[in-house]
Amino acid sequence: MDTSEKVEAYYQTDHHFKDGINILRDLALKSNAEETFKWQAPVYGIDGKNVFWIARFKNHFGIGFFNGMLLKDPKKVLVNVQKGKTLAMRHWHFTSSDEIDRKGVLSYIREALENQKKGLVLAPAQKKKTKTTVVPALLMDALKKSSADNVFKKLSPYKQAEYAEYIESAKQEKTKISRLEKIIPLIKEGKGLNDKYR
Repeated sequence: MDTSEKVEAYYQTDHHFKDGINILRDLALKSNAEETFKWQAPVYGIDGKNVFWIARFKNHFGIGFFNGMLLKDPKKVLVNVQKGKTLAMRHWHFTSSDEIDRKGVLSYIREALENQKKGLVLAPAQKKKTKTTVVPALLMDALKKSSADNVFKKLSPYKQAEYAEYIESAKQEKTKISRLEKIIPLIKEGKGLNDKYR
């Protein structure tokens, strides 16, 4: 089944909100948005970018905007249904076809498409930088003496941190030495401290 068949099947499936989602589709098509099918629902966009989608659920149907938080929302109808999970997405819900404000919906659609053309999108949050592991001097010396320092540098930051903490957490010097004797062969093999448990 190709994309257009999936879209048609979605809109023609018997559902108590069939009329409502077809009204929203007519409005979407009036906006000249590109119609496709993703995530089990019709999605509309411009220049290959997703702008909005139309969906039906058990108790409501509606239109969702991927960058809805950037819409002016003069009617105060947009909601964030996944607070704490989504920042930009906003939804306009309906429980019957009679609730659809055709002129208003088309206005929101056109604004969303215009925002996309202008490049107005909420930038994804920057990933937090991984914490730099402070390698204890005793471990660094042992790595250099055993020529395992280059292998250690190739380990993931997580595995490096495990080894550093393992040495650092030993209270007595003799415990640190015995731990070093145990881990240097593992490091030379490119293994993590707890790989056998994973």
